[in-house]
Amino acid sequence: MEMLKEMAVFAQVVDSGGFSAAARILGLTTSAVSRHVSRLETHMGGRLLHRTTRALSLTELGQHVHAGCVRMLSTAREIHALAGSYRARPNGVIAVTAPVALGQIWLAPRLPVFLERYPEVQVRLILVDRNVDLVEEGVDLAIRIATEPAPGLAARPLGKVRYVLVASPRYLTAHGTPATPHDLPRHACSYLGYARFGEEWTFRRDGTASSLRVPSRLTINNSVALLAAVEAGSGIGLLPNFTARAALEQGRVRQVLADWELDEPYAGNVYAVYPPGPHLALKVRAFIDYLVAEAAPAL
Repeated sequence: MEMLKEMAVFAQVVDSGGFSAAARILGLTTSAVSRHVSRLETHMGGRLLHRTTRALSLTELGQHVHAGCVRMLSTAREIHALAGSYRARPNGVIAVTAPVALGQIWLAPRLPVFLERYPEVQVRLILVDRNVDLVEEGVDLAIRIATEPAPGLAARPLGKVRYVLVASPRYLTAHGTPATPHDLPRHACSYLGYARFGEEWTFRRDGTASSLRVPSRLTINNSVALLAAVEAGSGIGLLPNFTARAALEQGRVRQVLADWELDEPYAGNVYAVYPPGPHLALKVRAFIDYLVAEAAPAL
């Protein structure tokens, strides 16, 4: 790093035509400028300047070194300008990862507005049902569902996820609507294949918990596919609220046992998580702020 400074001082001496002029521009003493050039000559293993009392001229080595110093300073200025542009406005590529269903249903439909708002930003969305190592895999931001954010990561909460029971109107007309959780074993019930509760479901209401075994003939590891099966009349499905919301609003399914709350380890908060640090890229900050504003009415 010290040699980079010496190279910059040397280039200024050549461009200014002398040590004194360079010292005035750099805010250094003439002797300090001379020491920087002498140290650079030591590093380079040869004389860079022919010095007389009236003029300076470059040696052959000095000509090559000066050309390299000029390129170095030009690159440094370009990098500084690039960093300034990143500070001035969001731009560049944001790599984002999210669970498959949440990304399909909630995140992807919100990207066009964000991209229209920030035309110099590109988003690379990776949908995968695993926790991506952000640093190892070069990802800027992850959307995760968890009871609490992972240690060692910064996090912004976006909303809550809970589970709801839904069924198609046709199924309920044919088989009736359960009045209590204990009616469920008599119905065709379905749940997510990756959900950790399995066939043991726990319901809560007014501070009282009730657990029961609910067998299922159908498990699917994707909530979008499970919703499609429920809409087709497969029975009562246990789904995340963000998956069922549109179908409920449009009347394609109806909620069952709405006054009961289900315990599910996968439920919790939706977080935007990212590596901690003092210099969060403006593009990432803008994206997180946009998601926070969008999340309130939708999660």
